[in-house]
Amino acid sequence: MAGRVRQKSNMQHMRSAGAGKVTIAQVAREAGVSKTSISRYLGGELDALSAPLREQIRSTIARLGYQPSQMARGLKGGRTKLIGMLVADILNPYSVAVLHGAEAACQEHGYTLMLCNTGNDEKREKQSLAALHSYSVEGLLFNTQGRNVTPLKELGQAAFPVVLLDRRVEGCDFDLVGLDNVGAARMATEHLLSSGYSDIGLVVQPLQGVSSRQGRQAGFLQAMSTRPDCHGETLEVHIDQPGHVATTVHEFLKRRRNQNGDGRVAILAGNGMVSLQIALALQSMKLRFPEDIGLLCFDELSWSPLVGSGISTIEQPTYDIGFAAIERLLARINGESAPRREILLDGRLIPRGSSKLAQDMVL
Repeated sequence: MAGRVRQKSNMQHMRSAGAGKVTIAQVAREAGVSKTSISRYLGGELDALSAPLREQIRSTIARLGYQPSQMARGLKGGRTKLIGMLVADILNPYSVAVLHGAEAACQEHGYTLMLCNTGNDEKREKQSLAALHSYSVEGLLFNTQGRNVTPLKELGQAAFPVVLLDRRVEGCDFDLVGLDNVGAARMATEHLLSSGYSDIGLVVQPLQGVSSRQGRQAGFLQAMSTRPDCHGETLEVHIDQPGHVATTVHEFLKRRRNQNGDGRVAILAGNGMVSLQIALALQSMKLRFPEDIGLLCFDELSWSPLVGSGISTIEQPTYDIGFAAIERLLARINGESAPRREILLDGRLIPRGSSKLAQDMVL
């Protein structure tokens, strides 16, 4: 009896100290069976083992706390149950929100998600792709920085499963899941126009190579084209350059007031990161919304309802985008060979005080 207690204590000490991680050889030795039998049990070949032997192996694995290496088993059987996700900028609230949906879908289907942040850097994007490849991921969610598309084209030529998040890539025949950017921007612009604003500036980060931003500009211009009596202007900004957003917005306001002193001016912010910069810029210029300027922003952020009379937003279905992207990717991993699909989800307008005209505000 005392010997069994000491043996149990020794096993607990080994596990708690991590002296080593329990191996398949140790499991076989403790269960009194061959390593082949353990491998068959772990690999699901239960019919090759008797019921008592299966129970003996199961109880030994539970007692020792053995955890098989999913990667090693996957490499041996051709399935790692790993999915890679590359995002252009993890500081962007959009990336984090989509991640939640993607993780939930992976958990539901028994996969593990491996995240890499490229920081909008071409070199880091290439390094991240190489790192994920070394882990033998079965597929990839990709929110590209949009400049060097050669690595993605190479994945396409190799028939590797890829689903793009929100941004199209020229010359790559991959599925895409994201927001209906054209429709959402058109809805946002129509809201500002119907609220009485005649001069509207769309503030976006550089458009080149980023289809989501280009789509938002297209929707903005479509809505503005229906109102020849109003003025719309696209303002490209570099949010990593201190003061650039504030200078751009100030110059736009000055220009419009000089040309149309009676016009009501509003800003449409292209994403959540731009929204924050604009809110700070307006504060530094001591401008209030909607008294001095109208404001509507892409992305519903936690602080949107809390600033002033509340900031009007276009809320993206980020959780649904992440979840749907994983399900689309799993369909490709499991052999679907149908033509490329594009799943575009609708945004939701959340109107608040910032997009009302000052005279319409209830005091």
